[in-house]
Amino acid sequence: MQLSTAQYKKKLHGWLSYAFASEVFVIVSLTLFLPICLEQFARDNGFLMPDRTEPCSSLKPAPTTGVASDLEQARCVVKIGWAWIDSASFSLYIYSISVALQAITVISMGGIADNPPHRKRLLLGFAALGSLAATVFLFLPSTSPIWYLSALLAMLANIGFGASVVAMNAYIPSLAQEAPEVIHILAQIQSAEDTPSPDADHDPDTSIENPSVPLLAGSATYQVVTKKKLQVQYQTELSRATSRISSLGIALGYGAGICLLIVALIPITKLQGSTFALRLAIGLSGIWWAVFSIPAAIWLPGASSPHRLTARSDDGVLERGLEVADKKELNIRREIMAAWIRLGTMLRWSEMKKLRNTFKYLAAWFLLSDGFTTITSTAILFGKTTLHMSPSALILVGVLTPTSGILGSLAWPILQRRFAWTNLQVLVGLVIMASMIPAYGCLGFLVQGRARFGGLTTQGEMFGLAVYFGSVYGAFQGYARAFYAELLPPGEEARWYGLFSITDKSSSFIGPLVVGLISDFTGNIRYAFFFLVFMIWLAVPLLMSVDVERGRKDAQEYEYLGHTAGTNTNGVHI
Repeated sequence: MQLSTAQYKKKLHGWLSYAFASEVFVIVSLTLFLPICLEQFARDNGFLMPDRTEPCSSLKPAPTTGVASDLEQARCVVKIGWAWIDSASFSLYIYSISVALQAITVISMGGIADNPPHRKRLLLGFAALGSLAATVFLFLPSTSPIWYLSALLAMLANIGFGASVVAMNAYIPSLAQEAPEVIHILAQIQSAEDTPSPDADHDPDTSIENPSVPLLAGSATYQVVTKKKLQVQYQTELSRATSRISSLGIALGYGAGICLLIVALIPITKLQGSTFALRLAIGLSGIWWAVFSIPAAIWLPGASSPHRLTARSDDGVLERGLEVADKKELNIRREIMAAWIRLGTMLRWSEMKKLRNTFKYLAAWFLLSDGFTTITSTAILFGKTTLHMSPSALILVGVLTPTSGILGSLAWPILQRRFAWTNLQVLVGLVIMASMIPAYGCLGFLVQGRARFGGLTTQGEMFGLAVYFGSVYGAFQGYARAFYAELLPPGEEARWYGLFSITDKSSSFIGPLVVGLISDFTGNIRYAFFFLVFMIWLAVPLLMSVDVERGRKDAQEYEYLGHTAGTNTNGVHI
């Protein structure tokens, strides 16, 4: 049974509405105000080195020049338990812990998220957890004796976001497979298989009169050629549908983030960048997240809705099966244990060799996603603590980055068509361009004290780099998903998208942790730029070693070790 156009649009709009709702938390809070707010919480409760007796809050910024005096450059540390840590490192440590917990959560829920009837419950449940945690920032001042709960709220919000996005991404394969243009080509393939060639009936006695002429030779040739062309067209259209839906979600999320940043700019400017202003921005992102998740709750198919089962044919084309409603009771403990066992099986060396190009790309993606995320968080902290940028200036940086990201995601496909670049060539080029940002920051050691501009030593340079980075990062996200789709085993996209999401969102704890340690040991966060250059360039050889054609072929032939013969990914006999 095929979805009607109205049903498909309803499901698609529900999915897009959640992308519109959740991405705001990343743009407004996770990459901009949350690191600053956590640093400010630590600063408001910290003390100046080396005596650790004078409160850091006694320092006042120099709003007229934007340059700190020697006293203002004194290092601020806060006591957490028995340890004293740099206030700039506090938010990096919290982020590292949160993404580690996020990884555990995402892996544990993998089997449940793969089950369509329970996917929506997971999405909405974690969305409620994350949006509520972000909203509670409105009611927790930095002067509160329980200010350290800000760390717990930040971790819960990040876990809620990461887990809900895994459930959201699991809808992408079915949305692409059910797209009208993909269904149309699939119907043509089935029609070509069922309809004989005119040659078949042209002269039924040919083989009798001339035994040397194979029976139905023309028909067989016609059907093979026609089916092969349609199969190529199907794979192309399915890839385009996946990229189109994914890119549209990214663009809508960026647009939503820009809207809320502009809205938040007014109160933050009037409140002169106070801690409450930062809390207000985070709280508003939580409210936005909750409100715009309502359409997703209404339009996405729920547990009572039938879901489609798919099987992989010999040629890699997904065949649509029966739609059934899963009435099996959910055993959460069993599903969590099965998810960890499944992950262990998938990561066996014998399994990894079968999909070596897919895992090569995942290894490169591990480094790149961590590197890009750390560039963002490090740049914001660098702008606040070293360049002494005001919150309103940082908001402008936050607006410029996603705005140029939208433009970059639209411009790069045009350049790709114009110069006939492959997806891999575009990805490598974007990665090299991104590495120029921390490399430019390293030049500051040579420029500082010798020139008034260059090496990221002025606030104006931060604005220019925000535009540059946004145009690269927006395109990178779209191409990274599209390229990964070419290396996935047909019919198992949800499981592998989950692994991709774990790598993207939950594996990015190394970068912030190392940057935090560098900041603590050196007292100068600029040294972290050397690490970021190394981390990004380390991924380039891995990325260039991916054999796309072989990767596609291996993915078509791949069979998950945990599957039994004759069953599909949901355990239904075919």
